[in-house]
Amino acid sequence: MSAAYTRPSGLIQRRNITTTSNTVDGTADEKEDKLQERESEEDHDSKETRLTLMEEVLLLGLKDREGYTSFWNDCISSGLRGCILIELSLRGRIELEKAGMRRRSLANRKVICKNDQPTGDVLLDEALRHIKETQPPETVQTWIEYLSGETWNPLKLRYQLRNVRERLAKNLVEKGVCTTEKQNFLLFDMTTHPLTDNIVKQKLIKRVQDSVLSRWTNDAHRMDRRMLALIYLAHSSDVLENAFAPLSDEDYEVAMKRVRELLDLDCDTESMKEGTNELLWAVVSAISK
Repeated sequence: MSAAYTRPSGLIQRRNITTTSNTVDGTADEKEDKLQERESEEDHDSKETRLTLMEEVLLLGLKDREGYTSFWNDCISSGLRGCILIELSLRGRIELEKAGMRRRSLANRKVICKNDQPTGDVLLDEALRHIKETQPPETVQTWIEYLSGETWNPLKLRYQLRNVRERLAKNLVEKGVCTTEKQNFLLFDMTTHPLTDNIVKQKLIKRVQDSVLSRWTNDAHRMDRRMLALIYLAHSSDVLENAFAPLSDEDYEVAMKRVRELLDLDCDTESMKEGTNELLWAVVSAISK
């Protein structure tokens, strides 16, 4: 984890906080918020280059001119696998098995294939096929290890998703966000993917910043699910700092304080709240260990 995440919080003046004290008509407010989220998502999809969670995390990690992620970042691999599981869940393809009467923890519940229809994304469909064919089912933590190739069981190495970063970078090239170049690093040549469309990345960064500043709700369950997942996944992949680096010192402290509030939430407790996405919290719990 980057040293930036352990900066002393000091005295922070909380600004742009949406009050939650007036809850006379809380249910109506929540419905309105969710409707606005859906409308904003539809508007976003119709006007912007639509990126998957995996592509957004990688884009935050890519150096604009150099076109590669930090050589010191060893967190992004598992983070991207977590992205794949949450993306499949948000698309209605997988879910967690029922908690049961004894209310098993997120860590002990298995991932179930809910809908095996292809998504149209090669990486997602490859992971979905593995999950569908695996019996008995496995937990979220186990799937992150399988898809990353971090397992001691040689029979499970066939589940590893290979060249994930390169494949995601090629997706960004196809969507016109990046280009492909070759760079010489003395002892070897490396394919890089410098940014060509800075607007897409800047809008992504602005959405991340706004989610914890001007649009902060002080309630994880009133946040847009994709953005909530992106914040957790970008943090676990050690690339969230890149979105907050351009902020003023004051806004940076506010943003990081609110991210820490999200990180301090108990995933099992949050997963029991009405209308939540249990698999999202299961992934967050697994990658936060």
